[in-house]
Amino acid sequence: MCGTCGCSPEENKIVVLDPVKAKSEPEHKHSHDHSHDHSHGHTHEHSHDHHHDHSHSHKVLEVEADILRQNDLMAAKNRGFFEAKGILALNLVSSPGSGKTSLLERTLSDLKDELSFYVIEGDQKTQNDARRIAALDVPVVQINTGKGCHLESDTVLEAVRKLEVEDRGILMIENVGNLVCPSMFDLGESKRVVIISTTEGDDKPLKYPDMFYTSDICIINKMDLLPYLDTDIETIKQNALKVNPNLLFFEVSATKGNGMKDWYQWLTEQYESI
Repeated sequence: MCGTCGCSPEENKIVVLDPVKAKSEPEHKHSHDHSHDHSHGHTHEHSHDHHHDHSHSHKVLEVEADILRQNDLMAAKNRGFFEAKGILALNLVSSPGSGKTSLLERTLSDLKDELSFYVIEGDQKTQNDARRIAALDVPVVQINTGKGCHLESDTVLEAVRKLEVEDRGILMIENVGNLVCPSMFDLGESKRVVIISTTEGDDKPLKYPDMFYTSDICIINKMDLLPYLDTDIETIKQNALKVNPNLLFFEVSATKGNGMKDWYQWLTEQYESI
């Protein structure tokens, strides 16, 4: 259970996809129609005697601190493993719909013949994104978190083991779409990359400061839509820099390919420095 946000994730499901089968097997959809009659022929009388135990909030804080402490310990192990193997691990975070998967697809399509990639896909349900990556013949593992709103370091390690990563490569971890809880959970990544789209407005960094504060890179996606929006790129940057003066920015269009060369150059330089 996530003590920081109250989510109660189901047991994480980790799926390794076969790239060949992923191209041909359709996603199965199930439709269930449930009809229930919940009428009751009686009334209830309730008497509540409220008593507040203020020690409860203290216990909650202890649980939260313990969860984060355990996560950080495993994240440190992950980081040591990545460094020993020469793995550049990037934690891709954003709100839903920012274009994380499209950015990842474009990057892999253009660079997979030059650089060695591995991918972890994090979603509450479905294997849709992992299928898209597997279709590119890139090793991928899907983590389904159920009701959980973020990935955690122990599950990432288990997924990495299933990927059987070789020495020297780039591990792309696409986190669950959420700008709140993933900011608190270190996965042992080398760099955290926050993606924001031009359609999200200028003030997203101010609304979700923790995510931007803990990130190293900020990719502004969907630049091709800018002429149709009231969004101001410089305002986005200035708001982000108020939170984190050390952010490095890339302005791209994942679907059109605009601005991707600068992002690729940074990735290649990071890879060569491993």
